[in-house]
Amino acid sequence: MILFPAIDLKDGKCVRLLKGDMEKATVFNDDAGAQGKRFEEAGARWIHIVDLNGAFEGKPVNKKAVENILSSVQIPVQLGGGIRDVRTIGMWLDAGVNRVILGTIALKNPTLVIQACRQFPDKVAVGIDAKGGKVAVEGWAKTSEMKAEELALKFEDAGVAAIIYTNIDLDGMMQGPDVKGTESLAEKISTPVIASGGVSSIEDIKAIKAIESSGVMGVISGRAIYDGKINIAEAIRVLEA
Repeated sequence: MILFPAIDLKDGKCVRLLKGDMEKATVFNDDAGAQGKRFEEAGARWIHIVDLNGAFEGKPVNKKAVENILSSVQIPVQLGGGIRDVRTIGMWLDAGVNRVILGTIALKNPTLVIQACRQFPDKVAVGIDAKGGKVAVEGWAKTSEMKAEELALKFEDAGVAAIIYTNIDLDGMMQGPDVKGTESLAEKISTPVIASGGVSSIEDIKAIKAIESSGVMGVISGRAIYDGKINIAEAIRVLEA
């Protein structure tokens, strides 16, 4: 199982939001490249990046900061936020991103996801962010009527590399992840699932590791790592055991 330390970018800086609220951002590092390097040196094998401004604006915004991370690390990087068309996917993959995450567009235009998976095999993940079990879009500003598992099932045979499942109600709240919801989703689909949101201690990492057999292949953590509540090396030891 893979640990994905998270870098959320707002105005070029590494931040964490509370429940996805752009007004409630804590800055953890002004230098995104240095933060990426720190994660790599701590033993991380992947990095998860979100262009927060991009998610709200529907186009890449923090390009310079992302490129700064890419040039600072040797490990693979996955990126989401503001990726709404095939041209942008191609641009990021050419820039050195290893996997792009499609969120809002997956709900609005599932055909584009299927087309992107064909064009860029194993390079496309789908981010499903749920609020009260329903899919939220546009940087979590809007909630749809679609259930998380309904959306995931649309991509069952598309060749999606992973489904990144976030329970927004828990994100950044440090209250523990949605283990039950993650397990339930993973059991219903054949695409590997990456758990996200609320992971706040090594106990939470162990709880996610315990549902690995349901089809969970990784876990994303941001704030808990910045706050020192999760040690990257220790988390990797648990996940790779």
